[in-house]
Amino acid sequence: MRESMEYDVVIVGAGPAGLSAAIRLKQLGGDDVSVVVLEKGSEVGAHILSGAVLDPCGLDALIPDWRDRGAPIETEVKTDKFLVLGESGSARIPNFVMPPLMNNHGNYIVSMGNVCRWMAGQAEALGVEIFPGMACSEVVYGDEDEVKGIVAGEFGISRDGGKGDGYEPGMELHGKYILLGEGARGSLSGQIIDKYTLDADSDVPKFGLGMKEIWEVKPENHNQGEVVHTLGWPLGWKNGGGSFMYHLENNQVYVGYIVDLNYKNPHLYPYAEFQRWKHHPDIGRVLEGGKRVAYGARAVTKGGYQSIPRTAFPGGVLLGCAAGLVNLPRIKGNHNAMLSGKAAADCVYAALQAGRSGDTLKNYHDEIKTGPVGRDLRTVRNVAPLNARFGPFMGGMMLGGVDMWVSDLFGFNPFGTLKHGKSDAECTGRASDYKPISYPKPDGILSFDRLTSVSFSATNHNEEQPSHLKLLENSIPVDVNLPLYDEPAQRYCPAGVYEILREDDGSNPRFQINAQNCVHCKTCDIKDPGRNIVWTVPEGGGGPNYPNM
Repeated sequence: MRESMEYDVVIVGAGPAGLSAAIRLKQLGGDDVSVVVLEKGSEVGAHILSGAVLDPCGLDALIPDWRDRGAPIETEVKTDKFLVLGESGSARIPNFVMPPLMNNHGNYIVSMGNVCRWMAGQAEALGVEIFPGMACSEVVYGDEDEVKGIVAGEFGISRDGGKGDGYEPGMELHGKYILLGEGARGSLSGQIIDKYTLDADSDVPKFGLGMKEIWEVKPENHNQGEVVHTLGWPLGWKNGGGSFMYHLENNQVYVGYIVDLNYKNPHLYPYAEFQRWKHHPDIGRVLEGGKRVAYGARAVTKGGYQSIPRTAFPGGVLLGCAAGLVNLPRIKGNHNAMLSGKAAADCVYAALQAGRSGDTLKNYHDEIKTGPVGRDLRTVRNVAPLNARFGPFMGGMMLGGVDMWVSDLFGFNPFGTLKHGKSDAECTGRASDYKPISYPKPDGILSFDRLTSVSFSATNHNEEQPSHLKLLENSIPVDVNLPLYDEPAQRYCPAGVYEILREDDGSNPRFQINAQNCVHCKTCDIKDPGRNIVWTVPEGGGGPNYPNM
């Protein structure tokens, strides 16, 4: 039998959205409001991966004196560059050509993992209870079919699905409201979106795969405060995506690559594109003689304004990336995550004061769509669909730039609101229609194989538990995906989780899942052509342990 605990508010996910909601609730209600935050990572920040150049507007609204409180936000952007790459050279786009919203001056290069650790300290000082290592695996529904709680902390399920010797059933944590801040493609969020058809009136969600490394570089190659974004080589002009390189303090540089998951060629290998990009002269000269110290990967929401589902449901709300609040051209979502958490807390507190619980907070959804988050996303809402239709150069940069400029100057988008069309899974083409892509072997200096990279993520899972990566039909990878798509899971996973193994003579192909390698990016749940792979939470504390991402 599971025990239960009662709170006013239960928050799933100790990211910037969940922690902002927790802090704001305590700012408003103090000891009169009980708040608990549940985090599946081994500690707060362990699963946080973001670029990140932080627009401080969200933190300004939540904790105006964050500078005096010792927030780990030190490196202000000093130099802002946007480059178009060819294979051996580059061209810089003048800053004055870029829409004003793309300007990064006044923003900060940060580790969002460390920012979240600091925010957790602020929350705990206000009386918030935070429990890391607590994976939330089930939703608990009330008598009126409202969300009334979640199940967290179930441990000891054996590999065959039975209850092992050390089985712990977990606890039900009940709340008057449940706030879901799981990040992109959250497992509970997906269940609730489906149950209440929250996406009935929104466009399909869209995603990118973001991969990131931290490098320690030679002092002469370091320029603290410099921000560089690129597009073009090696992805070219048919596939959406681009890169970032951020120079933070202590001679460290963040380098990362985002590949839009609506790509058609199933032979495309996003991780190899990232590794190849580091050999470009403009990038390699910065990393030369340096040392890589960390690696990670995470899905990035990119559907924008038209893909936001209804964010309020009976008994709770969706926060941050669970609702898809990333501003794609700015490559920023942390400020909107914080603003969404603050807005949710304001609505929840008002409801608690009125003696309500378990109802649908429609005013929260209205605030997301019409408030500062909605205004931020409406301006850029056509960049992703233009990218998909015309490519990143003609569509995203030229037509998207015009659309953003007109919106900024005159308050309307000349293209209206464009649709995304197909889901990322449906965009995958047949292998026979595309040429295989030949990728260079990693040199072990600038580029590395996937398993070596996974070791730099400190990923760990209890190998006695069942795989958290579920196949709806076991036969599909070999019988359908392999002949039609050359089984793209072999390539789209940035951690080498999925393999096709064969006998020495090439016969008897079989699909192997190396779940212990999973860095929780959720790409498989998004890109599999038949939507046959379902990502579920493993035991709490499993997965990556990012130190400074």
